[in-house]
Amino acid sequence: QVQLVESGGGLVQAGGSLRLSCAASGRTFSSYAMGWFRQAPGKEREFVAAISQSGRITYYADSVKGRFTISRDNAKNTVYLQMNSLKPEDTAVYYCAAGLTLRVGKPSPRDFASWGQGTQVTVSS
Repeated sequence: QVQLVESGGGLVQAGGSLRLSCAASGRTFSSYAMGWFRQAPGKEREFVAAISQSGRITYYADSVKGRFTISRDNAKNTVYLQMNSLKPEDTAVYYCAAGLTLRVGKPSPRDFASWGQGTQVTVSS
């Protein structure tokens, strides 16, 4: 398994931007598809974005498409989530996750075996 540590969360006004980072331990980072999920209070964990091992394939939830961008740097063992035009409904704890396969279209939390501890993102109106 790979260990994941998220950073970059915080408080931002609506319309603002944040960039989340997820640093992975181990030498096999490039073997893992990576995903970002989020969970708001009282709600289930939901898919946000995912990226393939090479970075050539990406998927996004409809709610973030055009505003968020997932990317990865395999040399730095890091995956990023650039979040622009943030809305109050984006408020949640954001988790990065690693899995060996990437489901086409809308990855499920069940596809990912390793998870970070989460980072809080709060968007004020």
